[in-house]
This record gives sequence, C-alpha cells and structure tokens, in this order.
Amino acid sequence: MIRANSVSISDFDYPLPDDRIARFPVAERDASRLLVWRGGDLSETRFRNIGEELPPQSLLVFNNTKVIRARIVMHKPSGARIEIFCLEPHAPADYEHAFAAQGECRWLCIVGNLKKWKEGALAIEFDYGGKPCRMQAWHEGTSGTSQVIRFAWDAVLSFGQLLEHLGRIPIPPYLGRESEAIDDTRYQTVYSRFEGSVAAPTAGLHFTPELIGTLRGSGIRTEEVTLHVGAGTFLPVKADDPLQHTMHTEHFEVTTGTVRRLTEAMAGRHVVAVGTTSVRTLESLAVLGWRILRDGTPHADTPVGQWEAYDIPAAATGAQLLDALASYMEAAGAERLRAATQIMIMPGFTYRVTSGLITNFHQPKSTLLLLVSAFIGEEWRRLYDHALSHGFRFLSYGDSSLLLP
Repeated sequence: MIRANSVSISDFDYPLPDDRIARFPVAERDASRLLVWRGGDLSETRFRNIGEELPPQSLLVFNNTKVIRARIVMHKPSGARIEIFCLEPHAPADYEHAFAAQGECRWLCIVGNLKKWKEGALAIEFDYGGKPCRMQAWHEGTSGTSQVIRFAWDAVLSFGQLLEHLGRIPIPPYLGRESEAIDDTRYQTVYSRFEGSVAAPTAGLHFTPELIGTLRGSGIRTEEVTLHVGAGTFLPVKADDPLQHTMHTEHFEVTTGTVRRLTEAMAGRHVVAVGTTSVRTLESLAVLGWRILRDGTPHADTPVGQWEAYDIPAAATGAQLLDALASYMEAAGAERLRAATQIMIMPGFTYRVTSGLITNFHQPKSTLLLLVSAFIGEEWRRLYDHALSHGFRFLSYGDSSLLLP
C-alpha cells in the first residue's frame, strides 16, 4: 500500500528566471556558494568551507559513477542529422560486459529525429590508429519508451573506447548549448571511477581532491556507492498527481564492506549523502534489508519498487535493515551486490539511512525537488526563496546546499 502523501506537483513549482541557470561551472570547483539549512536556520558560506558546517565525525557517501560520452551524432546520406543518446545496455545487459564488448552490442537509446530514420544503417567513418574504420547503427525496434539500437564496428576497440572516441558528453538539455571541452572534465566528479551514467551526480562536482583530503584529515569519513544515473533525471513530473508518475530504473552497486561500515556508522555518526543519487542508493539498500528480514533474501534481481519503501514497518530502523543486508552478504561470501531501483522519494517518505544531504538547487516540478521536500518539509520553499533572492546559481553547474534536519 502506498503511504506517500497525496500532493499536487503544482505545489512544487516556483519561478526560475533563465539568467539564474548556471550555463557553465565556476572557475574553481569549491569556490561555489553553499547555503546551509540547519534545523530551520539558514547561513551562507563557500563550498570549500563545508568542513566547518558538517557535524563532527560525519560520514559522507559519494556516488562514484562516471558519465559516459553517450551522445552519438550521425547523418543519413541525405544529410539529415540523427542523434543517438545511449541510455543503458541491452545486449549484453550488464554494464561491465557492455563497455567491454568488441565488434557489436545493443543499447536502449533515445533517438533524436527518429522519424527521418525509417530503415537501413547509419554509418560514421573515422580513423583510429592510422587506419580507416567504420561504425554502423541499426534501429531494431522499441523496448518500453526506448529504442533498441544495434551498433557494429570494425575498429579494434571496446564499446567503451568507441564512445570515448566518437561520443559527446551529454550535458543537460536545460543548459541550452552544445557540450564544450570544459564539460569533459567539469561534468565529472573528481572521484568518478565506474562508467555508466548519462548525467552527473552534480552535488559532487564541488569537491576537489584537496577538499576531500582536508575533510578526511579532520575526522570526516567517506564511503562510495555506485548508481548509474539515467536520463530520467532530466524529466519533469507531467502528471499533476505525482503518484501517477513512473520512475525510471537505475542500476546500482555496493560492496559488503561499505554496507557494514554504514551500519556501524549509524550508531553515532551523521550519514550525509552527497547528492540525490546517493540518497536513492542508501534508501534502496534499506529496502533490500527489509526483503531479507521478510523473505530471507534481498531478491537482488528484482528492482526496488517505486513505492516499496513506504511499506517498511515504522519500527524497522535503518541500522537494523542495513545490518540484515550486511550479514546476508557476509554469510554468502559476496564481495559486492548489484541491484536496480525505481524508488521515488516524496512527502510521506521515511528516511532510514540518510541524516544529512548535500544537493544543488533543482528544477521546478521535479522528482528531485519532491525528494528535498520529503527531507525538510515545507522549509524547501524558504530555502529556495532565499537562494533566488540572494543570487545563488541553479541546476547542474549551480551552487549547492547542505541540509541538516
């Protein structure tokens, strides 16, 4: 039974002037501004000073996914431009094997100008290693709302290497520009490691290696999870009733050691999620823990349902749920767990793992804004009103907030 509150998405609208959308990043990552909300009190600082604002002995949870060069621009012989946006692997369906594929693979994609591509192959001629090479693409049908695209190439390259060579960084459409050289580095976190995302976990864009080192030196601990961010993160909620919105599926991975250390940290530390993608991973882990307590297994092959977290009994604590998951993984001798989630966090949600949140300022009527509202209640509006009236920059390349209920 869904226990999310019945709300109207129009209640999560606000005027966002075009000139408040950050089109480019600031010159230095940690020079961005930080708006701190602490139990209702607001204060401002620079992101590089975040260590002075975090509760002592906090545990920061980073999402170490890496944005892939997922946009491939091709042309028909007539000159018509066809843009293929790779969303997730289809065959092989596993990210690791998909990026390692040689010669051929299939991906689920969004295709721009699809109506112009009725049949036949598209091709790109390119040079690699001093040799002429060719990559072709065929449209093989649909799967849900995505298009199944088969790629074949004759270069001695994995598909991951092919994307690096031919693809473009998929910056958000609301930036209103083509990707540029600066996006190759600045639309990645400094700790990104595992390829798979088509959008950056943007709360992490403010961190530098030096800042992370300073935080660790002051007693702040860090852990990493991997959630590959899907294109659905750009999609607004179109239904007036958010309960009618369908969340996209995102794949995530976590090590047994991380789950155990998260369990131990909940005894006395603030678990601060760096970004909404880390939140969705942490709260999905709690659902897997509940499945174990209920059924004896996490059912890791079944994605965490959109509303499944709302059915966890109120008495179940985050520490209990994570301990169940960690113990299961340890007993199985598993080094890591791979799963997927469709979790939707909105007012009425009970946070069981996350006790602090670092996040940018999000689009009106977005699932991300619903997540923020579920975390700090109606205070989200005061937070955003302050940011708008005090010159903060919004969206992916914008400024950030630290939320500590």
